[in-house]
Amino acid sequence: MNKLLVALCALWLSAGASAAGQQHHSLWSLKGRTNTVYLLGSVHFLSKSEQLPAALEEAYKNSEVLLMEIDMDDLDPAETQQVTLELGMLPAGQSLEQQLGKPTYTRLVTRAQDVGIDPALLNRFKPWFAAMTLVQLQLMKMGLAPDSGIEQRFTTRAVADKKPIHGLETLREQLGMLAGLPAPQQREFLLYSIDDADRIAEEIDELLSAWRRGDSKALADLLAEGFEQYPDLYRPLTTDRNRRWVSQVEQLLDDREDYLVVVGTLHLVGKDSLIELLEGKGHRIVQH
Repeated sequence: MNKLLVALCALWLSAGASAAGQQHHSLWSLKGRTNTVYLLGSVHFLSKSEQLPAALEEAYKNSEVLLMEIDMDDLDPAETQQVTLELGMLPAGQSLEQQLGKPTYTRLVTRAQDVGIDPALLNRFKPWFAAMTLVQLQLMKMGLAPDSGIEQRFTTRAVADKKPIHGLETLREQLGMLAGLPAPQQREFLLYSIDDADRIAEEIDELLSAWRRGDSKALADLLAEGFEQYPDLYRPLTTDRNRRWVSQVEQLLDDREDYLVVVGTLHLVGKDSLIELLEGKGHRIVQH
């Protein structure tokens, strides 16, 4: 479960066919009748000092409209909180301690204290939400911040530049996929986040390094390993969504404006990725 948990919480990193000796980035493009559509693999958490490659900056500059997994500039804070609590909190009278049992919950308390969150708060969370919270707090402890991630950086700039942002799905749809995971899989998420904190940190560093140097093989292998171990978990979170998104991306090719599409890189990697599905429909896609 470790590979999926790291990827979901932090790094939707890019991979694609890259020629030996060439520098590539987490960026592809395809041509419409009169426009260009860029596909950018996202990193949700980055350090504030991280400089984006010039190719990503150029793609943003060239694009009139942005398309992200959710419409970032129109998120209502009150609604976001309501949806998150609705999908992430246990019903009244239930607790995480009851679901985990005393020995496992004791380990959760220690882990929560390590990352600086009150264990009593986690006790009201559903397992998937507790797992995501623990890993996100660990990422922040490592110096990585969500407001420095790709989506937030480009959202801030697009608002200032008055560039429209649209969403492929809603926040409720996105969180609902995690909240709808079967209880055993949610528990696996949480157990790993409790017991393998050091391994998560090591893998985050490896993934970021691979993203920076455009190591497509390492990143594609990561996804293949996850599919092999957890096919029933990966399918609804990645390939099923890719299939829904293909038609939305294709519709952009009939427009006159250039688009920057920003999605988690798990959607741009490997078998049945968004890129492979588009190529299968005859589109020529170039990695930058």
